[in-house]
Amino acid sequence: MPFTLGIVGAGQFAGQFATLFHHHPGVSAVHVTDLIGSRADELVRSAGLAGTFGSFDEMIASPLVDAVAIFTQRWTHGPLVVKALRAGKHVYCAVPMAITVDEIAAIVDTVRETGLTYMMGETSYYNPATVFARQKLAEGSFGRLFYGEGDYVHDMELGFYEAYQYSGGEGWKATASYPPLLYPTHSIGGVLGAWPTHAVAVSAIGVVDQRGDGVFDRSVSQFDNDISNATALFELAAGGSMRINEFRRVGYPSHLRESRFRWFGTEGSFEQLASTTVWQNRQGVEDISHLIDTHASLSPDDPSLAHVAPALRDAFISGYAAIHEADRARIPAELLPLPNGHEGSHHFLVDDFVRAVNGGGMPAVNAWQAARFTLPGVIAHESARRGGERLRVPDLGMPDAG
Repeated sequence: MPFTLGIVGAGQFAGQFATLFHHHPGVSAVHVTDLIGSRADELVRSAGLAGTFGSFDEMIASPLVDAVAIFTQRWTHGPLVVKALRAGKHVYCAVPMAITVDEIAAIVDTVRETGLTYMMGETSYYNPATVFARQKLAEGSFGRLFYGEGDYVHDMELGFYEAYQYSGGEGWKATASYPPLLYPTHSIGGVLGAWPTHAVAVSAIGVVDQRGDGVFDRSVSQFDNDISNATALFELAAGGSMRINEFRRVGYPSHLRESRFRWFGTEGSFEQLASTTVWQNRQGVEDISHLIDTHASLSPDDPSLAHVAPALRDAFISGYAAIHEADRARIPAELLPLPNGHEGSHHFLVDDFVRAVNGGGMPAVNAWQAARFTLPGVIAHESARRGGERLRVPDLGMPDAG
């Protein structure tokens, strides 16, 4: 049976997903709440949604709402998710899962106790590179994987300043200093979305920012953070290693490909640059860009993107890649003509959650998998703060058969 959904947070990211949920045949009505009431009102008006709630607490207390989709500031997710689950609501949440080990563990424990659906909306799980690598691993073409690499290279000047100003108001610099390794899921989630293993230890190096513009200034930072670029090297349970880069001051065309990946195996390997993707083995190199590159699903000048910084718009309009063709067949017809985004992942993410809630199954990026994508970054940030000290990464396991 279709269910009703409450959107929590009506900022830049929520609008695209509100439209997709609204048109999905598995959702009967979409409501919105936001701390700035006028933003919730505008989203309801522009997307033709069911209505608004005055607060998050009112929304999760209402019998009119069966599930919530949380699109609030990245450091607020953990407590909101647990509160919604305790109120009996299924939860879709934007990344990251949470920002402390205790918050992450609390979500996993609450999902286990309540039996409700939780899903983290990690776009890299359906990044074309990750989809391709999953297929190659299943075929055995990698041989034994022993190394993976994920880069999330998004410069602050390419839209992030405007995004933080939009959400943070006059005090935006305090939160624009958000630690890079506490936003690790686009990089880690891509690598481990293809390679079914988890991190067991990490050593990380943080680069102290030198821009001097008040961002990444520890005296200003809400997070006591002055690191703008960070690299983490993880030991993996499967044997082998994973290197993760989270860069916020980088001379790189983030709008072309902000998440990029490499996997090396004993029989084959995969590598990406900003505009080229290759598969290679002992016989040679094959350019597979035609399988991986996405095609725009919306004009960057579309009025629905008016409040999104121009440098960020590519992430909101990128549609399917050729490698998505088999998975695309299961997307409801109502979604296919609508805008997609983040390397063609938005349609898949919405459909994953709706199917899980309606069918009682487990989404791919469930609470346990989300913890494996998020928790390593939390430990890596602590390692960076300790000058690269090697630290153990706890693992919360995977769900049992029940």
